[in-house]
Amino acid sequence: MRVIVLGAGVVGVASAWYLAADGHEVTVIDRQPSPAKETSFANGGQISVSHAEPWASPAVFGKILRWFGREDAPLLWRLRADPAQWAWGLRFLGQCTTARARANIGAIVRLGLSSREALGQLRRELALEYDHLERGILHFYTDPREFEHALPQAALMREFGCDRLPKTAAECLAIEPALTASRAAIVGGTYTPADESGDVRLFTEALAKKAAARGATFRFGEAIAGLNMQGGRVAGAQLASGETLNADITVLALGSYSPLLVGPLGLRLPVYPAKGYSATLSLPAGIDAPTVSLTDDGHKLVFSRLGQRLRVAGTAEFNGYDTALNSVRCAALLSRTRAIFPALDAVDQIEYWAGLRPATPGNVPLIGEAMPGLMLNTGHGTLGWTLACGSARLLANLMAGRDPGLDAQPYLP
Repeated sequence: MRVIVLGAGVVGVASAWYLAADGHEVTVIDRQPSPAKETSFANGGQISVSHAEPWASPAVFGKILRWFGREDAPLLWRLRADPAQWAWGLRFLGQCTTARARANIGAIVRLGLSSREALGQLRRELALEYDHLERGILHFYTDPREFEHALPQAALMREFGCDRLPKTAAECLAIEPALTASRAAIVGGTYTPADESGDVRLFTEALAKKAAARGATFRFGEAIAGLNMQGGRVAGAQLASGETLNADITVLALGSYSPLLVGPLGLRLPVYPAKGYSATLSLPAGIDAPTVSLTDDGHKLVFSRLGQRLRVAGTAEFNGYDTALNSVRCAALLSRTRAIFPALDAVDQIEYWAGLRPATPGNVPLIGEAMPGLMLNTGHGTLGWTLACGSARLLANLMAGRDPGLDAQPYLP
């Protein structure tokens, strides 16, 4: 079939790879000059099945009240005269029950395990290099209440197949000795040995080259104006240049921008942008910096070693499609980093970045047919890097009519 993939982030490029491998004639369209220039450019770097707990849970209400009005809050909701924001917020509240949180964790873990396996297979088969480390992910806690909350969540993830194991404070320091100098005492943690880390931009660029060698065509610098409708089905895409591209199937992988493209067709996708921040610190030789990927759950931050760089990323700001850097939030990112790793106080080569993560109310992505001729692969929230390969493989299996390898129902639009 002729397939158009809209979007060249990690999800779109992974989709292109699996579809080209199936023998489809694949064309990828993106407005940027190269792959991974937006949300996939500088994220937290984690392949984190252990990060499957959605924001929407019964525990979130107390946190929102504590964080309300704080410019540096881990989750910041800026009220806007935006019907899409309010509609998304109401659906978010509907996901905050114990039953829905459990179902969402299960769906995320199952897809995450499949995706982590698919990523490892691609890395071996294609000899991909992207500053990856296979040293697990350690969730650490400096607040006893946060640690107590994490233990039943970790047990639930183990129930679904993710080995997120409880660890004492001493065991956490043994796993990552760089935490020993933390100005905030570590009270405990959970460790997932099979989780990984790596540079999503380098991975996406490398996989795009492999997909192109497999026959996929990449058209960069091309803005997408809309979708073509013929006889009640999507028949391709219209470019801003005026060119019409025809296809048997169009795959929507535009992240946060997906709802804007299909809105004129009457399709209302429950996807809203959650702006995340990152800081990339250039590390001098010999500095005491972590090598195990870390998650600071209480502050919603992650730390990943990428060669001689340390990527610190996290927080969520619901403020529409604004991508401007907020100096207060950038400062909070760096302040917490230096509190945990005092050796980094002197590091002054820092690059800040912000990107829009496409969040669904329950953090479960949308994968599958939305209407005739249109397949979705979007809404991955903070877990686009974690879920990309599994999502793309699931999409290709659904399109081919093969056994998807897992229950596809939770992800269908």
